Amino acid sequence: MRYLTLAYGLVCYVMFLGSFLYAIGFVGDLVVPKTIDAPVVDVNWPLAGLLDAGLLLLFAIPHSVMARQGFKTWWTRLVPLSIERSTYVLVSSLLLALLYWLWIPLPTVVWEISTPVIRTGIWGAFWFGWLLALVATFLINHFDLFGLRQVYFYWQGHDYSPLRFRTPTLYGWVRHPLILGFLIAFWAAPTMTAGRLLFAAATTAYCLIALQLEERDLLAYHGEEYARYQRRVRMLVPIPRAGRSDSSAK
Repeated sequence: MRYLTLAYGLVCYVMFLGSFLYAIGFVGDLVVPKTIDAPVVDVNWPLAGLLDAGLLLLFAIPHSVMARQGFKTWWTRLVPLSIERSTYVLVSSLLLALLYWLWIPLPTVVWEISTPVIRTGIWGAFWFGWLLALVATFLINHFDLFGLRQVYFYWQGHDYSPLRFRTPTLYGWVRHPLILGFLIAFWAAPTMTAGRLLFAAATTAYCLIALQLEERDLLAYHGEEYARYQRRVRMLVPIPRAGRSDSSAK
């Protein structure tokens, strides 16, 4: 059972890696077989827009609900704690794969930046956003976030120990640098089509709503320590609050 649990966690992590790497190509219209702006012959605009919005909603609802502490309490009565996070990662990755597969491109160009220097700068922001998101996961604990630490502990025969609250480097400037990275990557488009605009706007709305729920859970779990962090550091905008002190970040 210990080896099956470890194998399951590894498979789920590989699924995450695949969905993450594919997302870069999908959003950036790069390399992968089907992208957000893949060529289409004919588009039924109202229907295509509704279907794409439905795919985004199909990802957003389980992704947010499964992350809530109340759901985890119920879910771990059915699923072992050792694979709870891995299962969350697997479901999210499969829903992303479904979105990539069924997405209907909306090719109408909303804006296009033709100046080479500006286009290069926007592409730089695109890659910076993805790098920021990835680095942010390692600053807290990449392997805990994606379930590998949990299955490793189980494989070793140890009880899982939750991570202590920390605010390293980037987390001393914004409370959610991972989400900030995604938002930068989604909006950094020198050529913005209707499809990508729908994707960027919908994911931004989802992130802003989901962060309110996440903040509520973190405040309930960490108490006054997180409340002080909220007062000191902004959620997404890296502008220091009045009286902010970097020395207070752990």
